[in-house]
Amino acid sequence: MSEQPSFPIPETAPADDPTTGRYIITFREDAVTEGLAVLSNQAGIRGLANSADFPESALDLSQLEATGGAVFPTLGVAVVSLDEGAFGSITTSAQEDSAILAIEPERIFYAIEEGLSPEYLRGYRDAVDNLYEKATNEELLGIQKECFADDTQFTWGLKATKVDKSLLTGSGIKVAVLDTGMDLLHPDFAGRSIVSQSFVPGESVQDNNSHGTHCIGTACGFKDLNGRRYGVAHQSTIYVGKVLNNSGSGNTGWIIAGMEWAIANGCQVISMSLGSTTRTPSTAYETVGRRALQNGCLIVAAAGNNGASGGTVGQPANSPSIMAVGALDKCLAVANFSAKAGKSPGAKVDIAAPGVEIYSSVPMQQERYAAYNGTSMATPHVAGIAALYAESTGKRGSQLWQLLTSRTLPLPLPSASVGSGLVQAP
Repeated sequence: MSEQPSFPIPETAPADDPTTGRYIITFREDAVTEGLAVLSNQAGIRGLANSADFPESALDLSQLEATGGAVFPTLGVAVVSLDEGAFGSITTSAQEDSAILAIEPERIFYAIEEGLSPEYLRGYRDAVDNLYEKATNEELLGIQKECFADDTQFTWGLKATKVDKSLLTGSGIKVAVLDTGMDLLHPDFAGRSIVSQSFVPGESVQDNNSHGTHCIGTACGFKDLNGRRYGVAHQSTIYVGKVLNNSGSGNTGWIIAGMEWAIANGCQVISMSLGSTTRTPSTAYETVGRRALQNGCLIVAAAGNNGASGGTVGQPANSPSIMAVGALDKCLAVANFSAKAGKSPGAKVDIAAPGVEIYSSVPMQQERYAAYNGTSMATPHVAGIAALYAESTGKRGSQLWQLLTSRTLPLPLPSASVGSGLVQAP
């Protein structure tokens, strides 16, 4: 049975989840041309910017304002401005066999990291206190619990995931990190193969936030100034897609533009440490995730940092075709902030990785290195290890997903928080 069109009413966006006023149009499989015809005939929308017309499918996002929207043919998605009349015309004319599968408000997404709110900080403090109390009680009972720590050779996350024992490097694999950009002058990445593109209007790829450089360091970096290794796929080709501005926020259109660019350029892995608190899954992100897998690309996304308040996995990680990553602390307990599974089919945690006190690179003007907390920090561990499996096995897309989740370290913890377990390097 074919999918039913999905046309949410514009006013349904939660007040705490801001929208831009534009809409994300998802076309049915192989129906981009027909879908554009519907937009033209029913809403008078013509002349949209097309990412295929730009070198390497890197759309100039300033075209969104100039043309009223853009289309991304690889993903089968468009971003458009619709007034009330145009919205009504499209939804009225659309039937089950329409070329348009869904219309959703364009939302704003954020980098998922520590320090987002006082509530988050209180939650992390309480988690540390509880962990200390639990560890002390276990010591009194004579129970041995394995905990990890950074040393002069490796960060604790690389040890817990067995990256320190792996001889693989990610050579020949393209890893895209869609975030706040990268410090392209960071000396730890000198001589690396780096392809970069900004999808944030008016901002260069250069990272003036630090979140993107930190995530890239974990997924694709190597060693620090003193020889301590902190990165996983240290010989991979790095694709830096700036989809969040220097304040750490970005529109759906920017993110989808980055995804189109990464997939069109043959990236085998996309890492997205970004999200929103919207619990309703997005048809657009699910469709993009599925089409990415069909194109041999695995998308990995942060589950979210709202777990301390009972929050569940939000967009885009709550799409069944996007791998959602939860965070663990140094003793392999669930990080207090890590979001848990929700009620919708895709709102589950698929896999877990180190996400507390993760040491990695930051822009040079910000002291070169720093330790951050968050499911954002867990996500690039999984992305980097996915690159190692892609290198060693040749697996891509859904097969790479299955390989990652089948070779995890099982944990005595709820699957709602850790999925199949702790990711392990080949």
